[in-house]
Amino acid sequence: MPPQPLSKPLCLVSACLLGLCTRYDGKNKTNKACLHVLKQYQYIPICPEQLGGLPTPRLPAMLMGGDGHAVLEGRARVLDPYGRDLSPAFIQGANMVHAIVRMQNIHLALLKSGSPSCGCTPRPGVCAALLQRSGIQVQEF
Repeated sequence: MPPQPLSKPLCLVSACLLGLCTRYDGKNKTNKACLHVLKQYQYIPICPEQLGGLPTPRLPAMLMGGDGHAVLEGRARVLDPYGRDLSPAFIQGANMVHAIVRMQNIHLALLKSGSPSCGCTPRPGVCAALLQRSGIQVQEF
C-alpha cells in the first residue's frame, strides 16, 4: 500500500523543545509556545549534536571566532570548556539534519535558541546557519 499523504505540513523541531532529554546537560527545554505552534504540523524531532556523534550528557560548547556560517567555512570553531574542537561533530550533525530536510522536502525548522547548533540570535549556530543557507525558514524558541 502506498504511503498516505500528510494531512499537515512537515517541519523539523529541536528534540529538547519537545521534552526529550537531549541537551548537553542531559535535560530538556520543553517549550509550550513551540508545542502550540506544532499543533499545525507533523514534525520530525532532531538533535544535531547527537546526529554528529556527541553523547548525552556532554560538556557545553560555544562558538569561538565567529558564527555558524564561519564554522561551516572553517573560519571559526566550536569548542568545549577544555578547548577541544567539536567543529567536525557539529558540522556532521548539521549535514545530517540537512539530509533529512532534503529527503522530506521540509521548509521550516523550529530550533532551540541559544544553542551553538540551533540558535539563531544573536548569531546563528552551525545547524541553523546551514539550514538558512539552504532557504529553510528557521524559527527559534
